[in-house]
Amino acid sequence: KKKCEYKFYTEFQSHEPEFDYLKSLEIEEKINKIRWCKRQNAAHFLLSTNDKTIKLWKVFEKSIKVVSENNLSDGMQKPTSFTKESLKLPTLIHHDTIITAVPRKIYQNAHTYHINSISVNSDGESYLSADDLRINLWNLEISNQSFNILDIKPVNMEELTEVITAVEFHPVHCNTFLYSSSKGTIKIGDMRAAALCDQHAKVYGEDDDSSNKTFFSEIISSISDVKFSPNGRHIISRDYLTLKIWDVNMESKPVQTILIHDLRNKLCDLYESDSIFDKFECTMDGTGLYPFSNYKNYYIYYIQNI
Repeated sequence: KKKCEYKFYTEFQSHEPEFDYLKSLEIEEKINKIRWCKRQNAAHFLLSTNDKTIKLWKVFEKSIKVVSENNLSDGMQKPTSFTKESLKLPTLIHHDTIITAVPRKIYQNAHTYHINSISVNSDGESYLSADDLRINLWNLEISNQSFNILDIKPVNMEELTEVITAVEFHPVHCNTFLYSSSKGTIKIGDMRAAALCDQHAKVYGEDDDSSNKTFFSEIISSISDVKFSPNGRHIISRDYLTLKIWDVNMESKPVQTILIHDLRNKLCDLYESDSIFDKFECTMDGTGLYPFSNYKNYYIYYIQNI
């Protein structure tokens, strides 16, 4: 097998374990999502989030300089008398270059439930964050205020039938976003239509075949990740067993369904071990490749020109 090697660049600690004393809840340092921001200069900017706190990081090369010469000779502890002509200004020279990361902004206290996804807008100025029941819109420069653009929390939590699993901005149109749900549907919202996007513009999903429905049907149909293609023409979604490719103009069914796991005969065992609730990611590059995560620490590439 041909391996792809990467040169190590840097590493840093993004989050630390915290404790919410108000709710008596321990917040893990585990990072849920990382998203790159548009590069404006030599520095890299990225968003990282754990269950509750989102951080904007600046990663850059920092030059370390040292004094190359001064008015002290070797071994001298105190300066002797100098004439005006003999005094020299200290000179700084480059000594080393280090990679450093500093948090530019910290966005917190906006989500009641665990944050599952973040997405940076094509305008480079805003981003979305989603938890199980809400989606918030942020300005990258404002850390103490966000706007709720979607809230699916019912008045009575016993009536809750689905949760939000992922959110993604359109790669071109900054007013459009999509989100997926545990019911296996994908919905597109338009922020121009209303401040609260509870009336979706489009819904993508397949009709349930009641004859093939089992106890596990709803679990394995839950979408764990969803992405736009780079030009916004297609959507890919990932559930437990399949990767689906959707045409944005055809809501009734995907244009292609790719079977990833042939595990239907083992769903009982997977349910007993809780493996059936594992979440997998997917993405799409500009060459017709669909990388998606899998078991055994593998990332699989599916080649298809659409």
